[in-house]
Formats: sequence, structure tokens, C-alpha cells
Amino acid sequence: MADFYPVNKLESGLSPRASAINAQYFFPEDNMRSLPESALNQLRDHVLLMGGEVENAIDRATRALIERDSELAEAVLRDDDRVDALELEADQICVRLLSMHSSEARDLRLVVTAIKITPILERIADHACNIARAAIYLNDEPQLKPYFDLPKMSWLACEMLRLSLDAFAASDANAARAVIERDDEIDRLYDRIFHDLLDRMSRDAAAAGRAARLLLVAKHLERIGDYVTDICELIVYMAEALVIKHSQIAR
Repeated sequence: MADFYPVNKLESGLSPRASAINAQYFFPEDNMRSLPESALNQLRDHVLLMGGEVENAIDRATRALIERDSELAEAVLRDDDRVDALELEADQICVRLLSMHSSEARDLRLVVTAIKITPILERIADHACNIARAAIYLNDEPQLKPYFDLPKMSWLACEMLRLSLDAFAASDANAARAVIERDDEIDRLYDRIFHDLLDRMSRDAAAAGRAARLLLVAKHLERIGDYVTDICELIVYMAEALVIKHSQIAR
């Protein structure tokens, strides 16, 4: 099996563990046939549908908070069942595809990537639900103004997710890498919100509880950015048979 996992030795002298793995031989391609294109398109479309539902959940949950719309927040929580159902359906499609023996490596990479992406999308949807729950709580409290950079942070998280889904649809590793770079923007926004809210709590004890809830919302958005980064790392693997996880140089 070792022959199927050659490691790129980077000039930096990093150990193989920290290096990007050239995975082009994960699945030997001799005597293999392609999976049906219709089945692959069904899988791809299913992941994109799920991703669209998740992106919509993030946007609506944040609007429910900013616009103090608890009914919209409740709708986000109700619709989470749809995301769960889509994840299960995607798993079933992947199992059927994997049961077709002697498939080409690039097709198998798509299936493996989809298997890994769908639970990530489900976790992102869970974060959107947590934002909706925070909105329901905060909408019954006196409004804490301003909302700092939360709207901008939410927009960026949705934009990164949308661009990652576009990269998945096009099997575009370069577009995925560009999205990974944008995670630093979300981190900077989170750091700024964190310090602004801590300052607000130190100056206004009565607002501490509400500020803490907003801080959790910011943390959910920051984690969404991390999850989108994970998705993009999988897209690079799908497109180039290259594992870049845990390897900053490989990016």
C-alpha cells in the first residue's frame, strides 16, 4: 500500500507529516472505468443544493438577529430538518456510487469529497441554528447597539461558502485556494468584535449578558469560516489529488 501514498518532499525541510501529500496514486487508474456521468452530476447537484440551503440559513439567522425578527429565527430552526435529510440522501448516493467497482480515480475522489463535505455543511447549518437561537433570546431584550461588525462578518461567511460551492461545481482548485485565503479576513473581524464587546462589557455591566450572546454569535461565524476552509481543502484534493490540510506551504 505504501506505493500508493508518495510524499512530496518540500524544499523547506518540513517533515513528511507536515508536507502536502501527492495523492495522485491513491486509486490506481489501470483497468478502471468511469462512473456514470448522470450519477456524478446527481451527487454534485445534491451537494450544491445542500450548500445553498446552508448558506440561506446563515443569512436568515443573521437577519433575524439584526432585524429582531424572531419568526424568521424560528423558521431557520424548523428548516434545519431539510439540511439533515439532504445529508442522509447524499450519503445514500455516495454508497451507491462506491458500490460500482473499478471506477476511475478522479470519480472516486469526487465521491470521497462529497462524503466529507456533506457532514461539514450539516455542522455549518447547526451553527446557523445557534445564531437563530441567540436572535430569539436577544430579540426579547433591549437592543444592544451597535451590532459592531457582525453583519459584515455574516456576509463574508456566506460569500466564502457560496464561492466554495462554485469551486466545487467547477472542480476549481485555484478558486478554492482563493477562498482559503479569505479566512484571515473573518479572523480579523472576529478579533475586532471580541475586543469591542469585551470593552462594552467592562463599561456597562447591565449589557454584559447581551454582549456575551453577541460574542457567541461572532464565534459561530468564525467557526463557519473554518469549516469553509476545510471544504476548500477537500476541493483541492478532488481537483488535483493533492492533500493540503495542515500544510500552509502547500497553499
